[in-house]
Formats: sequence, structure tokens, C-alpha cells
Amino acid sequence: MHDNSPRCWLITGAGSGLGRALAQVAFACGDRVAGGIRDPDVREEFGDLAPGQSLGVELDVTNSAAVERAVAETESTFGGIDVLVNNAGYQLIGAIEELDSQELRDQFEVNVFGALAMIRAVLPGMRARRRGQIINITSVSGLATWAGTGAYCASKFALEAIGGTLAEELAPLGIGVMNVAPGGLRTRFTGRSTRRASRRIDDYAVSAHVSEQIIADGRGREPGDPLRAAQAIMTALNSKTPPAHLLLGADALYYHGRKAGAMQAEIARWAPLSVGISAEG
Repeated sequence: MHDNSPRCWLITGAGSGLGRALAQVAFACGDRVAGGIRDPDVREEFGDLAPGQSLGVELDVTNSAAVERAVAETESTFGGIDVLVNNAGYQLIGAIEELDSQELRDQFEVNVFGALAMIRAVLPGMRARRRGQIINITSVSGLATWAGTGAYCASKFALEAIGGTLAEELAPLGIGVMNVAPGGLRTRFTGRSTRRASRRIDDYAVSAHVSEQIIADGRGREPGDPLRAAQAIMTALNSKTPPAHLLLGADALYYHGRKAGAMQAEIARWAPLSVGISAEG
């Protein structure tokens, strides 16, 4: 729950999309925001968004030295970091067999290890103050997988697990963790933040390759409004008991519900076999 005093945010991937929308909502609340951005021109523009409240910091989440510098610059300018938003990430498309080792490692370096680096960097300060909030932008794709996006789904599934574990570890220290899983948002994510496997295997034309067409057809027509998504995150954050998991979008609710329902039904169907392995039986 928020006490209405100005907070300090550090948002990764703040140059556009949901990261930028979150910054705008935070500015409107009187908060201060350091936006982690790689492009120097965008970084400068971000710093001019709200004089006295906005700071563009150079940040590549895969560079540990850059992570430490960004956290230090934020704290020296605005004070202790109250809210970390792990928003930086991209989507890798391709069947699992089509992805080479480097492509897989690169996906996890940004989406998983980059987020972990940010978390480890801000936690000492949050622990010392016994307060803070970590918001991980995951994806409904981390909860409901679909062919052709396996690496991306796996990275977001990993971030979901990290956030869930952190929530248990940090609760006694007064630090909250919220995993936010959006559905499709009308940003440039499926354009400039999407990469494709360098290898292509024709046998996957009717399964994994279909995802490329689905993404292309939906580009610019995604159902979610990033500003409304940001406002929803702020509402949840300011609530008396922020959720550990927040789905955003009717599509996110649908796909997660369908996946969870099918899994529960299958578990129930096979329950006799599951319990039958008891050593006491």
C-alpha cells in the first residue's frame, strides 16, 4: 500500500511501449522515474519528459557493470529505489529444433539473467530500508505456451518462477514482488522486439511457423492499451494488498484459463496413477 509520498522508480526498457507508459503514469502520481534505455537519443528525450522527475540512464541489462552504474546513478539522483520494474525483453520466434545455442542463450541473457541482475543490484538498498517493490513484466505466454515461441515462453516461465520464489523470500523483509503477465499490447514489441531463428525446417510449417503469421496478422491490432495496462499496474501496486500475479487483458485471462483448466482436468484424470506410487501403498 502506498503512503502517497513520492517514490523512486527504475524501469528497464523504458524507451517505449509499456515501460514508457508506466513512466507516464508514475509522473502523473508525482513519482520520480529513472528510465533504463540503451539508445542515447531516446535516453536524452526521456530525461526531458518531466523535469525534476525523469532521468534517462544508460542501461544494457546484459552488462553487469552497466546495471550497477544505472542503480548507483538512480540512487544518487533520486535517493533509494522504491520500485524496480523488469520490463526489458524481446521475443524469439522459431521451433525449438530451429534455434541454435547462441540464440537460446541470448534470449535468456536478456529476459532472465538481465532481470536477475537488476534484482540483485537493487535488493541491498531495499533490504536496508525494509521496503520496496519488484515488478516483473512476464507474459501470458509464460503461463500458456504456444508453438513457435518456445524460447520466449520458457524465459517468461522462468521469470514467473523467480518472482514467485522472491515473493516468499522477501515478504518478511517488507519487500513485495508482483508478476505482471500481459496479453497482447498495442506496442512495437512484435516488430522491433521480435527476432526469428536463423534456421528454418519445412516440417514445422503447420505448427511452429504458424506463429509468425499470427504475430504478423495481429501487429498493430493487439487488444491491449499500454497506457491502460500501466494504470492497472499502478492501481494494483497502490492497493492494500498488491497481487502476486496480475493478468492483463481479456486475452490473457482466456489463454491462461484455458491452459489451467485443461491441466487441472488432465491431472484429475490421471490422479489414481499419480497417488499409486506411494511407498505406503
